[in-house]
Amino acid sequence: MKSPLQTKIGIVGGGQLGKMMILEAKKMGFVVNVLDPDANCPSSSISDTLIVGSLKCRDSILKLAEISDIVTYEIEHINVQALYEVEKNGTPVYPTPASLEVIQNKLTQKLKLQEKGVPVPRLLAVNSEADLVEAGKKFGYPMMVKACLGGYDGKGNHLLKSEDGVAEAFAALGGDKNPLMVEEFVDFDIEISVLATRGRNGDIAVYPVAQNNHKDEVLDETRVPANISDEVTKQAMDVARQVMEIFEGVGMFCVEMFSLRSGGVSVNEIAPRPHNSGHYTIEGTACSQFMNHIRAVAGLPLGCTKLIKPTVMRNILGEADGKAIVTGVEDVLAIPGAALHIYGKVEVKPKRKMGHITVTADTLEDALDKAEKAHSALKIIGG
Repeated sequence: MKSPLQTKIGIVGGGQLGKMMILEAKKMGFVVNVLDPDANCPSSSISDTLIVGSLKCRDSILKLAEISDIVTYEIEHINVQALYEVEKNGTPVYPTPASLEVIQNKLTQKLKLQEKGVPVPRLLAVNSEADLVEAGKKFGYPMMVKACLGGYDGKGNHLLKSEDGVAEAFAALGGDKNPLMVEEFVDFDIEISVLATRGRNGDIAVYPVAQNNHKDEVLDETRVPANISDEVTKQAMDVARQVMEIFEGVGMFCVEMFSLRSGGVSVNEIAPRPHNSGHYTIEGTACSQFMNHIRAVAGLPLGCTKLIKPTVMRNILGEADGKAIVTGVEDVLAIPGAALHIYGKVEVKPKRKMGHITVTADTLEDALDKAEKAHSALKIIGG
């Protein structure tokens, strides 16, 4: 009988998430093949085979499947119809194309959650500026306008503050060509996320609730445990478990939520893959999100998700255009409990995610203090 460790895993996307999947997969001896449009992508130096091609290209995805026993992905903005074809041809795809197709579109994603009783903001599909005006009458201002497809790191979102900004919002999101939706503005205290993994046998493992702080709509810091009540913690973890059941997800999902000022939670978005806010798990938990994703898609038992120590993760963003030059490494590594992850991206750009720092400590306050010192010391500049 073939061992699960003889499985060849194909990953659509060779960015930093794909690289961290490979690093965990290699600990168990898996062969990992990757598809990415960039021959110098972060995964290029450690993948067994790198296929250079578009993540939207049917032929490239089928080529990856031909040399793999299982296909997974590190980003949701890919050719889902090609994944259906891979599945039809007999190669399993996890998470499934059926779940990805619903999640790719923010409107169908939210309507599915709403149908199943998961707490989400009130929402409407909009097809014109007149629809936006009507939504404003229903929800009031401010309200959040979103592109249904393709948004990432704040791109594809527009906070509409008054009716005077309707035309600007519609144009900014390309409403004449792209489907849009509106969500009622949520009065929240903090942003949180919960990672959950579901195995091929239906077992579910849920991680601790993470508290996320953003700057310019890009994740800056994740801290665990989150500063929320036991009641909200339980509700958030229950919602994450419910999401996994709804989508019959296999692999890692991240459920981004708002902790409401009035109590309870409201789901913001779902990512059917490992997530930036889960990077803390590499040092902070017994089994990282990347290891559990590999275990899940390969049909192996899921690992322990227990938090080892309070943990803080800080993203390292690029500060200028050019070839990536890293400075301050010695200062970061001199800090007890600090770990440095550089993704290996050749080109640096302003606000591009180039790496992250994780700090574990006996108290969250100590971890926060050390993370701030480490983050201040390290720079990635363009040479």
